Amino acid sequence: MTWVPGMELREEWLAQVREEVLDPEREIVDPHHHLWQRGGTGYELEQLRADTQAGHKVVQTVYIECRSYYDPAADARFAPVGETARVADMARETEGDPAQISGIIAFADLRDPDLDAVIDAHLEAGQGLVKGIRQSGACDPEPGALAIPGRGAPGLYADPDFRRGLARLGERGLTYDTWHYHHQAEDFLDLVKAVPGTTIILDHFSTPLGVGRFTGQREAIFARWRKDMEALAACPNVVAKLGGLAMPDNGWGWLAAEQPPGSDDFVAAQGGWYHHMIGCFGADRCMFESNFPVDRTAISYPVLWNGFKKIAAAYDEEARDALFAGTARRAYTLPSTLPPKRRFNLRMPPIQRS
Repeated sequence: MTWVPGMELREEWLAQVREEVLDPEREIVDPHHHLWQRGGTGYELEQLRADTQAGHKVVQTVYIECRSYYDPAADARFAPVGETARVADMARETEGDPAQISGIIAFADLRDPDLDAVIDAHLEAGQGLVKGIRQSGACDPEPGALAIPGRGAPGLYADPDFRRGLARLGERGLTYDTWHYHHQAEDFLDLVKAVPGTTIILDHFSTPLGVGRFTGQREAIFARWRKDMEALAACPNVVAKLGGLAMPDNGWGWLAAEQPPGSDDFVAAQGGWYHHMIGCFGADRCMFESNFPVDRTAISYPVLWNGFKKIAAAYDEEARDALFAGTARRAYTLPSTLPPKRRFNLRMPPIQRS
């Protein structure tokens, strides 16, 4: 993840929109956030605590690798273990907090012929918190049009060595996270079908782009994306994270707006994408994510979770429990204080399939 000039934390800008926190007693697991010091801007424990303690009842979080805190003295294969070690130490600092860092998703190159050695190093450094690996596949032929261009290798999902590594994660009881762009959906579907024994977590809706050559094509992309997600949902080893749709490259233009969106604006713009994913995958395979601080460039933490709660109001209580905490706890094997949920009755109209 490269931090781009102009994508600062923007406290004064975000402060223009304040809302009363909805349903403040609902437990939330935020399964996707980062920590870093970049470009003179820091988002570390102080900033994370300010967001997670801003009114919503966030009780657990999961840290997702983002090339922070690498060990410059280590061999390149093991440099990412420095990130795991640093974040594990930070997690121990949150043990008395209302919101605790309860899981870490680390980075490793799954093509590494000695992958197990790297995984072992992460597990040792993670102090029991490492739940999986993320090696993102995001790759676009026109990276200059993107604020946050992905670093995925071309053809990564089809690479036999990569697929062997991905299967190894499942054998070791670890999850695999990834993000990529909407035009990579077919390649991803082929990968998912080839490795059915690994739990694969799709981040950020498959990142439907709205900039560069995709500017002005949202309706056409949405129509294609709907079919792609329906096909992907037929694969039982896939779990979907719902969030990260407010990044600059999604093309909503909020980064450059005079003021950020309120929760009603957020739901009006993006609610259809959320409801389609929940309708396809079911609430027991979906989890809301903040993707902070990246989505913080567009919307504040309290407003974002208010938006999620307004979207979730269309579903019953068991589904809401899954979307806000249960699915994340199950997918990442986090400690749970909630009873298991097995049935999710949706009150949404049926998805029209063609």
